[in-house]
Amino acid sequence: MPEFRKQCDIFQGFDFKKDKQTVVAHITHLTIAGTVLPPDLTCKDPINPQRALQVVAVCSDVMWELGVTDAVYFSGQVSAANKQNILSLVYNTLANTAVVVQFTVYAYDQLSKAYFKTFDCSGTDLAGLLEKRGGDLNLTVSDDASTEVPSPENYSMNIGIKPQQLAQSLTVAMSSDRQVIKSWGLQVA
Repeated sequence: MPEFRKQCDIFQGFDFKKDKQTVVAHITHLTIAGTVLPPDLTCKDPINPQRALQVVAVCSDVMWELGVTDAVYFSGQVSAANKQNILSLVYNTLANTAVVVQFTVYAYDQLSKAYFKTFDCSGTDLAGLLEKRGGDLNLTVSDDASTEVPSPENYSMNIGIKPQQLAQSLTVAMSSDRQVIKSWGLQVA
């Protein structure tokens, strides 16, 4: 079965260089159980490097098995403040597991010689739920600062997000001029 999986360049995500062509991904909005994680990391937009992006996380890995009810998985780096926000959620018993997320994964098109959005939610909020693995919610953050990118101080986090019972869509693109809109979540009457 096909899946979308991109291993992303953390260095390029934090400190974009226009002469390097690797996959970059950012979570630009993330609310978990009503707690908004502020977009407190400043990065560059790969499509327009003169434009600054405020992001919640710089991703190292993004995966989706392309099924309408399959979870989307993110691994990435968050700030010290958002590490504390996530730990507060992890240490509490969450009755509310609702997640609102926005993200973009960028890739480089060798033919058009430009970055494009290879996987994203088209700037709209996606309504999801924290995925459960056994009895545990799929939300983790490291206690120790990452050594991959020493500044700004950042921490590894992982999250799995399943769709809520709503008809939503995700865009998967193969190049700057080829894309597919895929359904994510099923509407329940």
